[in-house]
Parts: sequence; C-alpha cells; structure tokens
Amino acid sequence: QVQLVESGGGLVQPGGSLRLSCAASGNIFTIYTMGWYRQAPGKERELVARISSGGTTNYADSVKGRFTISSDHTKKMLYLQMNSLKPEDTAVYYCNVEGLIDKSWRRFGSWGQGTQVTVSS
Repeated sequence: QVQLVESGGGLVQPGGSLRLSCAASGNIFTIYTMGWYRQAPGKERELVARISSGGTTNYADSVKGRFTISSDHTKKMLYLQMNSLKPEDTAVYYCNVEGLIDKSWRRFGSWGQGTQVTVSS
C-alpha cells in the first residue's frame, strides 16, 4: 500500500558529499516518522538518522555532525545530506517511513529497496 523510492547513492571519494532522497507514495494519511538505516557488509542494519513529524531528530554517534536529515511530510519526501564522507560510511542505505494508512487509519511501516553508497579513492 505504501511504496518508497530512493535515489542519490553512488561512488564518492573520502571527504566528499552525497544527498540521498526518498519519496513515499500510496494511501498515506499521515507520517509519524521517517528515517535512514544502513547495512555494511558483514554488519547488521543500523539506524543512521530519523526525524519525527514534530521535527525531532536523532543521529547515530558515528554520523553526528556530518549528516543532516530533513523531510517534507506534506510532499512525503525524506532527505539525507552526507558530508565529510568516510570509507566506513560505505553501505546500502535504506529509507523507512512509519505512519497511518488513509481511510483505514492502520499504522504502517515501509522500507525502500536500498541505495548503495560507496566511499573510496
């Protein structure tokens, strides 16, 4: 019922920047929380950053000060500005959105397919 489309991943050199985007579509009544997760080879998926409809943000310690999460809940868009990228940031990044389905007002949680971010010389 809810689909997420991600874009912006790619190959970048250490110290470079990337901006990830996530567009949510479907029968969405409202969004409570939007977030970015990542999974590196050999590691479990971890939270990178999240933002609530009220504007409250939360960042992993490893990215705090370098990454900035933002959203437009009206347009159902999520962004992640990544600066000063490091090789350890290399991972598949996933978009996650939680909210209510229109008409049924049932709570949902959806995931994107993921976008590859590679930081290498």
